[in-house]
Amino acid sequence: VLEEKMQVLIINGSPRKNGVTAAVLHRIEENLRGAGIEVLFYNLEEMKMSHCTGCNYCYRIGHCCMEDDAELLSKRIEEVDGIVLGSPTYASNVSGLMKDFIDRGHFVMEQLLHKKYCIAVASGENYGSQDTLKVLKNLVLFSGGRLSGQLRIQAGFNDLEGMMRKRKSQIDQVAQSFIRAMKLKQCYPIQSIIHFFIFHLGIKPFVKKKGTLYQGIRGKWSKLGIT
Repeated sequence: VLEEKMQVLIINGSPRKNGVTAAVLHRIEENLRGAGIEVLFYNLEEMKMSHCTGCNYCYRIGHCCMEDDAELLSKRIEEVDGIVLGSPTYASNVSGLMKDFIDRGHFVMEQLLHKKYCIAVASGENYGSQDTLKVLKNLVLFSGGRLSGQLRIQAGFNDLEGMMRKRKSQIDQVAQSFIRAMKLKQCYPIQSIIHFFIFHLGIKPFVKKKGTLYQGIRGKWSKLGIT
């Protein structure tokens, strides 16, 4: 029996397709492809993605009323084994593109990253990149994902050569740990405990209280085997 090939989705949340964030993500991509893993690489800058209007339509029927590339990416995430999320730091937060994607994605309430292996990548020149990384890490944890790697890259504007010279080894180490985690189906007990309390004491009771208004969410949970 042939072993099914693993797939990983890499999302570049920077409007710069050749900037520091992209360089780190492409280095991770090289590691993944070298291990025989299929990679789907998306630049959010190239995607057609409207702002979330906060209508909660997706919670009721299980998908967004706007059928654009944000929905396409959500469906791709459902199919892959791992996700790599990368964003530059703008005003001590993720980029506007990444924020739109987070708002439009079916992440926390619908548990889109359920048992998916993930890497969070944040780049920036100063302290604010810590906040960006925290946003991405919390997104993974609250959405049921398994955070198997994180990278906070401090680099000067467009200093790709200097950044890669200093951080190449670290990027490779994180990528290789990510690969091992997926292949060995590694578990993270502390993350699991934290997520258990977040889901069972926060998200689940809230959705249950909403009844049929949030029946789309319950449909997603059923599909994922979440009880």
